[in-house]
Amino acid sequence: MVTTPSKPLVDTPKVSKVEGIKERSHGLREPVATELLQDTTHFSEDGIQILKFHGSYQQDNRDNRIKGQEKDYQFMLRTRNPGGFIPAQLYLTLDQLSEEYGNHTLRATTRQGFQIHGVLKQNLKTVFAAIIRNMGSTLGACGDLNRNVMAPPAPYKNRPDYTYAREYADRIADLLMPQTGAYYEIWLDGEKVITAEPHPDVVAALHRNGSGTLFHDHEEPIYGTYYMPRKFKCCITVPGDNSVDLFSQDVGLVVITNAQGELEGFNVFAGGGLGRTHNKEETFVRMADPIGYVDKDDIYDLMKAIVATQRDHGDRANRRHARMKYLIHDWGVDRFRQTVEGYFGKPIQPLRPLPEFKYLDFLGWHEQGDGKLFLGISVENGRIKDEGSFLLKTALREITTRFSLPMRLTPHQNILLYEIDPGDQAEIQAILDRCGVQRETAIDPLVRYSMACPALPTCGLAITESERALPGILERVRALLDKVGLRQEHFVVRMTGCPNGCARPYLAELGFVGQSPEAYQVWLGANASQTRMAEPYLDNMPIADLETTLEPLFVYFKQNRKRGKTPERFGDFCHRVGFEALRQFAATYEPAVSKGKPRYRIGVRDEVYTRLKAAAEHQGKPMTELVNAAIEAYLQTLE
Repeated sequence: MVTTPSKPLVDTPKVSKVEGIKERSHGLREPVATELLQDTTHFSEDGIQILKFHGSYQQDNRDNRIKGQEKDYQFMLRTRNPGGFIPAQLYLTLDQLSEEYGNHTLRATTRQGFQIHGVLKQNLKTVFAAIIRNMGSTLGACGDLNRNVMAPPAPYKNRPDYTYAREYADRIADLLMPQTGAYYEIWLDGEKVITAEPHPDVVAALHRNGSGTLFHDHEEPIYGTYYMPRKFKCCITVPGDNSVDLFSQDVGLVVITNAQGELEGFNVFAGGGLGRTHNKEETFVRMADPIGYVDKDDIYDLMKAIVATQRDHGDRANRRHARMKYLIHDWGVDRFRQTVEGYFGKPIQPLRPLPEFKYLDFLGWHEQGDGKLFLGISVENGRIKDEGSFLLKTALREITTRFSLPMRLTPHQNILLYEIDPGDQAEIQAILDRCGVQRETAIDPLVRYSMACPALPTCGLAITESERALPGILERVRALLDKVGLRQEHFVVRMTGCPNGCARPYLAELGFVGQSPEAYQVWLGANASQTRMAEPYLDNMPIADLETTLEPLFVYFKQNRKRGKTPERFGDFCHRVGFEALRQFAATYEPAVSKGKPRYRIGVRDEVYTRLKAAAEHQGKPMTELVNAAIEAYLQTLE
């Protein structure tokens, strides 16, 4: 029988400070429960760490910092929605909460959940309670445990493999969900609200020890006293569908069915992870390795065995070295597999053959497979808001209220509405058109396939801008592509304000990673299907140097790409020719002297640009026309 050790990893002489905070938390209760009752604007450092397990980060709005005054403390709440499922009731609740207690926006995350930003400490309990009572949860959305389990969002009813992926995302999430009663004690005064009981096989797995996977007679049978060394991320997908960025996960499962569409088992991948730290070479990004195949009846015991391996052997002394990717890197795949098999109690079978994976985003109108429809709506950088003539938040509220449609969030920060009666299609599309929500065919592909993290002003880890900067940067990239004669070209662009990689820039064809204020590390060479990692090309590129940095790369690409039925993509080109060739060409590149009219570049603030873009869309005019008219009118006042 395995019992919870009296000290964290007794054979380890040193553990990180956070391990002690978890030990003293009394099952994630303290000091959150006590400090929540205090008339303060923020929590202590210990409270901040434990609050994460409940699904909330303490932040401060750096835009509002005033020297000599207290920080503008506020809180972000993140929901846990396996497979991105959001019932209509929950969406309308989140929408209302964001208006009444948040910053009037919702943000779809890259792990298929929602975030509400701007909640004050005095309103935390009200917001938590409303989410829980309306078919939602935030438990385990952050912290040192299993995060939201991802799955392809497409709600196909005639594809058994997609159905299995959704079902098992729910079941794995239930298996690895914290069992502590602290969540309901603190936020609902002990009232336990459960919308659905776990599957019986999950319940059985939580009582079946195997070879040391569980702590018996403990409130947390899987996690014990100390939970995981760091966060732990899982996904489930179907063969060929890489909408979940399979290879970036701690554990990735691929549904394997037989010719009749019946579930047989799962291929298993492990050891992916994208977090790193600048100038710390011991931290690095890593793609998941194939581990093997298990039959469907063994999947719960296999997941417990993998979690137990990381739980018991992951690094609890150095949090920078605490993710499972480092354990697999240090041990090697064979030793890792053997250790997992020791907990599992049997050998893991060889991997089953798989087709090539492709990235899918499911935007636009689609047949659901049972006579109904689903609609994929692009949400730029995941931010659901009303701004100028763009009224996405209003549109979604109206549609959800009128038709009570469930939705699924995508790993690309977009929204799928489903269970749509074909007779309602025209009315739903009319609402979106009226609210200025573009159809997928009208969106520049550079924007459609881009992602950015929130970064400034609220993320405490942000070094520089991301979400607020990316729209302007994409405009500049598009102008540059047009200039060098690549007008129809597009590729995957992702940006983060720090190296932790929340928007997965290391799997982009062109990635920008915040390195210092207004400067980014540039990553190149991943492929469009996100099955190959990018590599760092340039450090600390000032964003003002974007054009001079990228123009020679685009020209070299245009001149030397492979052509044919399917022209070579930018990421594949960079990977093929290598960075030495790219750097050599860039070092000797001389831009052509324009023989036409001179082009002048004038910068504007981000907020001015946003208002200008909205005004141009509302009037149906080019932004340049509005800018010239405004400047000319201003200059006339000076004459």
